Amino acid sequence: FYMSFFNSLKQSLTEAAQSVNTELKKYRSKDLMQAIVASATLMAYADGEVSAPEKQKLLGYMRNSEQMSVFETDKVIETFNQYVGRFDFDVTIATGEVLQKLALFKNKPEAQLIARVCLSIANVDGKFDESERKAMDKICQALGIDSATVV
Repeated sequence: FYMSFFNSLKQSLTEAAQSVNTELKKYRSKDLMQAIVASATLMAYADGEVSAPEKQKLLGYMRNSEQMSVFETDKVIETFNQYVGRFDFDVTIATGEVLQKLALFKNKPEAQLIARVCLSIANVDGKFDESERKAMDKICQALGIDSATVV
């Protein structure tokens, strides 16, 4: 029983990932990449700080993720480093900039996609804590979607 449950769960997750990749290719743009990277950085800073190992893990995700591979890797890394610098300088201002970037996609088809990529980034460490949940709520609010609908 457990094996069939895990196999079907694995298949569902694989299908969901393939669906995200297909959508990313369809909507690929500089603004979309920036919105994804900006919101991912916001998720990373949800607990107030990002340690060097967390930055490396996120950088590795940006570099190796199938989802981010539809974008030019150098641009993704450069954008990530810019947002990290902004958050290191002033979290409040950086958060405002991220929410402004996300507002470009409010109530658009890409909104759900951005939120789903963020969720996968939040789950990189296998935990989804209260601070990440609050950050996810902010992101979804900026995108005009209900965080409960993000799957």
